[in-house]
Amino acid sequence: MRVLLVEDDPQLAAFVLKALGEVGAVADHAGDGREGLFLAAGGGYDVLILDRMLPKLDGLAILRTLRASGDSTPVLILSALGEVEDRVAGLRAGGDDYLVKPFAFSELHARLEALARRRVGEAPTTRLQVADLDMDLLAREVRRGGSLIPLQPREFRLLEYLMRHAGQVVTRTMLLEQVWDYHFDPQTNVIDVHISRLRAKIDKGHEQALLHTVRGAGYVLRP
Repeated sequence: MRVLLVEDDPQLAAFVLKALGEVGAVADHAGDGREGLFLAAGGGYDVLILDRMLPKLDGLAILRTLRASGDSTPVLILSALGEVEDRVAGLRAGGDDYLVKPFAFSELHARLEALARRRVGEAPTTRLQVADLDMDLLAREVRRGGSLIPLQPREFRLLEYLMRHAGQVVTRTMLLEQVWDYHFDPQTNVIDVHISRLRAKIDKGHEQALLHTVRGAGYVLRP
């Protein structure tokens, strides 16, 4: 198992690296967020251990950048921030697991093994489909009924998020955080404008509408 540890506490990092070596893992270490993102973006890791509070670039920013680039490497967030809202923020940013400091190495190791096994058993997702709407993630193309739909990068990202959560109501807050990387509501109509444009592109000329507004709640993509 090849692991990248992004942790700025030198004593903790030394402890984790030594313990990982003792169980046969190959581990690299980054002491700040920028170095961590650089190493993580290079790929080749089975799992990442990511602290949240890092110098130069915080852990959640690293995580969002990796996920936005299509990197699906499992990430275990290791943090002293253990409140429910902290754990929820980490998982919603794209984390696969969350372990609060202080911790027992045996638990850390077990969680890493579980994440590594999960990745081995999963084939990468390269295509999303809802009814006759098809998204090719490799070619970055969207078609409905076989006809190509030209989308701007933000529209593609918005539709990808909706397709990955097809059948689920997604709120404005979820879209702001996951598609626009806002952690507050800027009180603009940016979401409404993009939803309107996207709806016109994927539903216009088709008898069956796919993109629906759920009044007072958000939006949902479903037949």
